[in-house]
Amino acid sequence: MTVKELADTIGQTPIDVIKVLIKNGMMATINQEIDFDTAAIVAEEFGVSVAEQSVEEEQEQQAGAVGEVEVGDDPALLRSRPPVVTIMGHVDHGKTSLLDAIRNARVAAGEAGGITQHIGAYQVEKEHEGQLRKITFLDTPGHAAFTAMRARGAQVTDIVVIVVAADDGVMPQTIEAIDHARAANVPIIIAINKIDKEGANPDRVKQELTEYNVVVEDYGGDVPAVNVSAKTHQGLDDLLDYILLVSDLKVDPKANPDRPAVGTVIEARRDPQKGPLCTVLVQNGTLHRGDVVLVGAVAGRVRAMYNSRGQAVKSAPPSFPVEILGLPDVPEAGDTVRTFTDQQRARELAATTARERRAQTLAPTKRVGLADLLTQAQAGEVKELNIVLKADVQGSIGAIEHALNQLSSDAVKVRLIRAATGHVSESDVTLAAASQAIVVGFNVSPDPAARRAAEANGVDLRFYTIIYQLIDDIQAALRGMLEPEYREVVLAHAEVRAVFPAGKHKAAGCIVEDGTITRGATVRILRHGQVVGEGKLSSLRRVRDDVREVPAGTECGLTVEGFDDFAEGDIVEAYTRELVS
Repeated sequence: MTVKELADTIGQTPIDVIKVLIKNGMMATINQEIDFDTAAIVAEEFGVSVAEQSVEEEQEQQAGAVGEVEVGDDPALLRSRPPVVTIMGHVDHGKTSLLDAIRNARVAAGEAGGITQHIGAYQVEKEHEGQLRKITFLDTPGHAAFTAMRARGAQVTDIVVIVVAADDGVMPQTIEAIDHARAANVPIIIAINKIDKEGANPDRVKQELTEYNVVVEDYGGDVPAVNVSAKTHQGLDDLLDYILLVSDLKVDPKANPDRPAVGTVIEARRDPQKGPLCTVLVQNGTLHRGDVVLVGAVAGRVRAMYNSRGQAVKSAPPSFPVEILGLPDVPEAGDTVRTFTDQQRARELAATTARERRAQTLAPTKRVGLADLLTQAQAGEVKELNIVLKADVQGSIGAIEHALNQLSSDAVKVRLIRAATGHVSESDVTLAAASQAIVVGFNVSPDPAARRAAEANGVDLRFYTIIYQLIDDIQAALRGMLEPEYREVVLAHAEVRAVFPAGKHKAAGCIVEDGTITRGATVRILRHGQVVGEGKLSSLRRVRDDVREVPAGTECGLTVEGFDDFAEGDIVEAYTRELVS
């Protein structure tokens, strides 16, 4: 807070506060910001006791003053609300077409004629067991957006529908969608799309799903699978019936409409004519036009609300998506929306949140590693060690998965939230960040985007080439005997452009893409994202001369100890390991 805000809070003049600051060795102006520790020292000089409180706690107290906490916690006041559904799946399997088909066939009453604008979410109606029921669909770009919102604490989905093309079968993004849905602990429904196409084989899809522990009801499992066609609208009613059935049996979503609104921002943008716009999904309470809202680091008044048809509405009950106008700035997707009675207080909290976010951006990222997770487990804060596993081949995954399952104990359960082949991607890191997981790679390497995401989110990346070392590390962490942690730092990448003989060995003619390669550096050779060799640079040449280093954009020739199997297109990655303090 500023010096003036502190003075007002403790009932003193700014001059008196500044005098105390000077006495304690700090020169400050009336509008200068001071931290909590400094404010506490000043307050105690005037006999005022202080306690630290997070912005989130204060927001809850402020909202509680108008009924959020006390009313929202009363089970007697809860009523059923429409389930919120997200559709995910592999690209080109018909997610968008299926959403459009559902929207056009079952658009809510009074909205015939199609949707006139995109707000990222909409409701449909379906008669189920003699009642007209509503379902809310989120039109997200995919599992990456779904998990990015979850990483920010926004758990808005009740059910995930995974679309699989009947003529194409289970594909890599299908598996990713399954992993992301499972990590969020939400029920899954399989929609087998394109059953009208030639070559469609729904039974093959069901069989392939069993390889990823998704056993459909036809095979004795508990995952519903529905044959649909976005083109002919076949099976759409069955899909909506299954959504409502799963909602009733597994989710039973409830909320209290008679309380101040709490919701989540689904998407936000700035319109050239209207200014900041954001789509809000109300999760509890009812949002009214004219309400004062705090949305993350933005506070304002709801001047207008529109549904997915672009029609103005006066209120939005639970599970109802609306686009709101009136905020002075664009909030972030995943921000929580809370209703306040005091607009000035909402603005003050928004400013405080903005300052905290700036401080978090500048502060070093807190890494969550194996040792940290063990400490949390011993303190009772975490009961599972979540792992995202990427390996070179499926056989490696099977062996590692079997070994990890033997490590679970009463204190901590080892849980594989994703196990797949291929290099570590940005999507893997996002999933790990959302699930408080570590990323383990076996004979694979991360792409540059994944490294940047891991650094930004504080995700622990660990890479191994020997299975028993991987298992020993995790076992040692669970027993509290983990050795000092080393962090891998990539120094350079070079692409192999030609291969030629060098005495009894093979040399690679390369161009350095980034960083600087030095003679004697430890390198790994990557082919299509997988590690095919590792060792030290035994020689490094520029034209005919031996050199100590080669910078980016420069051609060079190199040999690696114990490795001769170079191929054009290979990537030589130079790296080092640093002790993490």
